[in-house]
Amino acid sequence: MLHVVTSAEMRAIDAATIEGIGLPGAVLMENAGRAVVAVVQEELARGGGAVAVVCGAGNNGGDGHVVARVLRQLGASVALYLAAPRSAVRGDALVHLAAYENTGGVVASIAEPGQLAEHRPAIEQAAVVVDALFGIGLARPIEGHLAAIIHCINRARGRIVAVDIPSGLSADSGEVLGAAVAAHRTVTMAFLKVGLAVAPGLARAGRVEVAEIGIPVELATAHGIHLARLEAADLVGTLPRAGLLDHKNRRGHALVVAGGPGKRGAARLTSMAALRAGAGLVTLAWEGREVPAPDPIMTAELDADAADAVERLVALAGGKRAIAIGPGMPTGEGGKALVRAALQRIEVPMVLDADALNHVAGELDRVAGSRAPVIMTPHPGEAARLLGVSTAVIERDRVGAVRELAERSRAVVVLKGAGTLVCDGEATDGFVTINPTGGPALATAGSGDVLTGVVAGLLAQGLTPADAARTGVFVHGLAGEACAERLGASGATASDVLDAVPRGFVRLRETR
Repeated sequence: MLHVVTSAEMRAIDAATIEGIGLPGAVLMENAGRAVVAVVQEELARGGGAVAVVCGAGNNGGDGHVVARVLRQLGASVALYLAAPRSAVRGDALVHLAAYENTGGVVASIAEPGQLAEHRPAIEQAAVVVDALFGIGLARPIEGHLAAIIHCINRARGRIVAVDIPSGLSADSGEVLGAAVAAHRTVTMAFLKVGLAVAPGLARAGRVEVAEIGIPVELATAHGIHLARLEAADLVGTLPRAGLLDHKNRRGHALVVAGGPGKRGAARLTSMAALRAGAGLVTLAWEGREVPAPDPIMTAELDADAADAVERLVALAGGKRAIAIGPGMPTGEGGKALVRAALQRIEVPMVLDADALNHVAGELDRVAGSRAPVIMTPHPGEAARLLGVSTAVIERDRVGAVRELAERSRAVVVLKGAGTLVCDGEATDGFVTINPTGGPALATAGSGDVLTGVVAGLLAQGLTPADAARTGVFVHGLAGEACAERLGASGATASDVLDAVPRGFVRLRETR
């Protein structure tokens, strides 16, 4: 796993490196700047041209001073633009600004609107613009003249390379603080920052690279970092292994409770995804025996409003290794009674999604008191209903939201979206993993139903709830990436994602 840090954690790690290890801040700044230079050189190799380095007064600007000095020494055409009075530059940043000037570099001030107007054409026409305006310490909205500088950077015709984090993004949530740079590439120092790894920030970071600048990775563990981005190597060992002696019962039987009238497609997608993920058998319980299901799926009639519905559900759960409940299920009192019964009376690990989540909104204590392990897979709107807040609140702090949901429900919670988050409520440290796979191809109706089935299929094969959730999300994302390659980012349907699930598992195994 790749450690992901908050701004406070990064400042503490910086201090431990400087004060505890004795590596000066000016040296770390030099290393950071040189890491950015390597990326700028890659961009210049596309066709050459001028480089505009836009610097603020702080340490992020100090990294930019190093970039400008080293690029000049390498023969590049470089201009450094300072968005603050020179007197505001202090500490290590001033050391490197002086080094730039002492080696012949010229500073162009854009601290005033008129100065920006003078230099705007050169910035906008540069082949590469280096954004070194604000770093991870930004905590206020960017307005006025500074916002105008960001808009100027965003209008540049060339490639934009951000130093540590695109200026204007919250390092802790990815929220846009008034205005933010939209970078093609971001070079972040030592550790990935939260705002680069989760929505909405990841959409403005472009391709993110973590630069090694001399800070020992062990310091992340020492400072108790509880957030990490998943890597394929973390999950390969959890995958079920096919064996010559396998048979359908050994690979597990999943029960899917889904698909009321008008929503049969959700049930089919969920059921088939469980089979695609490796479950040996799937029984689909839905209302109406006359409605056919795909050939490999067994069906059972379950009328949520019937007097014996709860007892029938409990009976159907017998002999199953996993249950998926919710996609397209009835939304009335009968459906709510089924979900409550599942939590109170069934001991089979289960996945709650879609309308099953709506049935437990405001009742997370019922989930916490479940007899069986539970995985919940809400999108932001469902998460908002579960916590009794607005969707905007969820999106402002997705990490905090998934932790609160997991803590209150004692479930494994999958908060869907770009950079899907997983938190295990049974853990005591609030550890959250960020999923790096997926993309726009998954933004299609029914994609979440496929994910629910994949997770249930992995549960049926014996994975722990946390492993099933993390592996399922990762593989589902790989399936989306495979669809994008074949059909384009917006041309895939949920059925395409379903068909690509086996390819997702193959891709995961191939990354070992």
